[in-house]
Amino acid sequence: MPQPFDRRRRPRTSHRPTPPVIVNLGDRFPLTIKKLGVEGQGIGYFKHKVCFVPGALPGEVVVAEVTKIHEKYLEAKIHQLRTPSPARVTPRDAYAGEAGGFELEHLAYAEQLKFKRQVVLDSLAKFKPRGYKHYEVRDTIPAPHPYGYRNKAQFQLRQVDGHVVAGLYRANSHDVIDMETCAIQMPATMRVMRQLVAWIEELQLPIYDEATNSGIIKTIAIRESASTNEIQVTFITNSKKLPQKRRLIERLQTTFPNVVSIMQNFNPGDTPLVWGDETMLLAGRPTITESLMGLDFQLSARSFLQLNPEQTETLYEEAAQAVDLQPTDTLIDAYAGIGTIGLSLANRVQQVRGMEVIPAAVDDANHNAQLNGIDNAHYEVGTAEELMPQWRAAGLHFDALIVDPPRTGLDQALIEQILAENPTKFAYVSCNMATLARNLARLTPTYRVDYIQPVDMMPQTPRCEAVVKLSLNPNA
Repeated sequence: MPQPFDRRRRPRTSHRPTPPVIVNLGDRFPLTIKKLGVEGQGIGYFKHKVCFVPGALPGEVVVAEVTKIHEKYLEAKIHQLRTPSPARVTPRDAYAGEAGGFELEHLAYAEQLKFKRQVVLDSLAKFKPRGYKHYEVRDTIPAPHPYGYRNKAQFQLRQVDGHVVAGLYRANSHDVIDMETCAIQMPATMRVMRQLVAWIEELQLPIYDEATNSGIIKTIAIRESASTNEIQVTFITNSKKLPQKRRLIERLQTTFPNVVSIMQNFNPGDTPLVWGDETMLLAGRPTITESLMGLDFQLSARSFLQLNPEQTETLYEEAAQAVDLQPTDTLIDAYAGIGTIGLSLANRVQQVRGMEVIPAAVDDANHNAQLNGIDNAHYEVGTAEELMPQWRAAGLHFDALIVDPPRTGLDQALIEQILAENPTKFAYVSCNMATLARNLARLTPTYRVDYIQPVDMMPQTPRCEAVVKLSLNPNA
C-alpha cells in the first residue's frame, strides 16, 4: 500500500562535489574555441573550466599550452593551430600577437565588426537593463580606413644589449617590444619615432631603467594631425635635465619641418603613470591644430582627442542625430574635455553649456570656442551634478544632453542628477559596453532606449564606441 506523502521527507539527491580540474603549467591539450572574450581572446572549455587563449578565433581547434592557472579559469597560448578559422587573416604587424593594440589584426575586418556588435549584446544580457531583449542594436559602422588611422602613440624606451628599443609593452609585462613599423599608426608618426631612436642611441642619451630608477628618457609621445599634418613630440623624462637637448631639437626641426611642437614632460620616479604633472615647451608652439566638423582645435600635449579623427566625425554626427537638435535647443555637453563635441554642434542649437573637472581642458574648450568664432558656447570647471542645478536655479532650461564619460562610465551622482532633471533628449556616447549596460540599468525605466549604434573607432582592436539614443518614457 503506498505510503502517505510526508512534507518533511525530501528526495535523496546526490551532492557530490565536482572534482577539481587538475592541470599544471605547461600542460597541453586540444581545445575548441567557442567565442571571443571582451578583450579579443579566444574562449574554450577544458573539462568545463574556462580557458582564455589570445590569438585564437571562434571555431578553431588549437593545442593550448597552459600559461597561468586561476581558481576559476585558465590562461593558455596557442602551441599548435590544428583547424584555422576561415576568418583568419595574416596580420600586417609581426608582433600583433605580442603587444597590446593589435588584438584582432588576425581577424577579417567584417568579422571584427560583427564581434563589436556582439560585445554590446553580451553586455546588455549581463546587466539586463529594462527591456534589453528588445533594444535595436544596429550593425557596427565600419572605419573607412582600418589601418593608418591612429593619431597618437606613447612609445616606451629601454636599453637592451647596448641598443635603444622603443615600442609597446608585451602583454602583462613591462618588456618593451621594439616596433620598427606599426600598421595602425599614421605613417609619419613612425618615421619620426624611428629616427629619434637612432639619434638617441647615436648620442648615447641615458635611457630610464626601472630596476635601478636611474636614467632620464622614459617615453616618447607623438601626436599627428590628420588635417594639417603637424606633429607634436613630447619627451617624458625622469629628470628635468635632457642631455643634448639643443642637438635633438635642431635635428628634429631640420629633418621634419612638420614637427612644430616639441615638449618635455617631467615624470620622476618609478610610477605606473606615463605622464607627470609638469609639461614644458622646448621649441615651437605648445599646441598643434586638428580640424573636425569644419572647426579647428588646438591640442596641447595632454589634451584628450579620439585616436581616429576620421571616425570621430562619424561618432559626433551620430550623437547629433540621436538628440535631434533644433535651433532653439540648449545643449549640455557633459565630460566635455576640450569641447570637441559641444563646439562641433554649436551651430545647430541656441546655446551650449559644458563642464569638465580638469581646469586646463576647460581653458582649452573656451579658447577653441574663441578660435572658431563661436559665441554661444561656454564651459566651466566642475561636475555636471554640481553645475546643472546651479544653471537651472539661474533660469537655464535644458533641452538636450550628451554625455561622453571615461571607461568607468557615468558617476552615480550624475545619474541621479540626470533622473532629477529629465532632459527630453539624451545621447550617451560610450567607450565601454559593460559600464554602458550597467548605467542603462539605472537610467531605465525613466528613459527608454530607442537604439544603440556601435561605431568602430579602433580597427584591429576589441575596442568599440557606441551612441545610445534615449528618450523619456511616457509611462515612467
